[in-house]
Amino acid sequence: MSSNTPGPQQGPYDPQANPYAAPPPPAQPPAQQPQYPGAGYPAAPPIYPGAAGMPMQLSNGMGTAALVCGIVGLVCGITYFLWVFAVILGILAIIFGAVGKGKVSRGEANNGGSATAGLVCGIIGMVLPAIYLAALDAAVDSVF
Repeated sequence: MSSNTPGPQQGPYDPQANPYAAPPPPAQPPAQQPQYPGAGYPAAPPIYPGAAGMPMQLSNGMGTAALVCGIVGLVCGITYFLWVFAVILGILAIIFGAVGKGKVSRGEANNGGSATAGLVCGIIGMVLPAIYLAALDAAVDSVF
């Protein structure tokens, strides 16, 4: 009895196939292009006269210093016995806040909110001791 069906074919999961065999070499070697000096490096960008080399770096120090001095001055102003520090730090916060807001308006800084908050905290930190001292003066005048 003869059959016309061929025998089993080998598939990719054939146990007799060698999975570690090297792949067959390519039919033709790839064509080599001529190498020019510096062919592996990109071209340098053009240089325009008057062009800025680096963007200006923002300086946010004055606004941050105003905020720190304002907050510490406000805390010192709330505590009665530290009123001297509150006045000094309030003056510094007002100065730093004004300079910081000027830098923001010129585009040299971008923390206008911190400068404004420091300015306001510095003003409030200076006003609180003045209110305490006025109240103390009124209390002393009413007693004597």
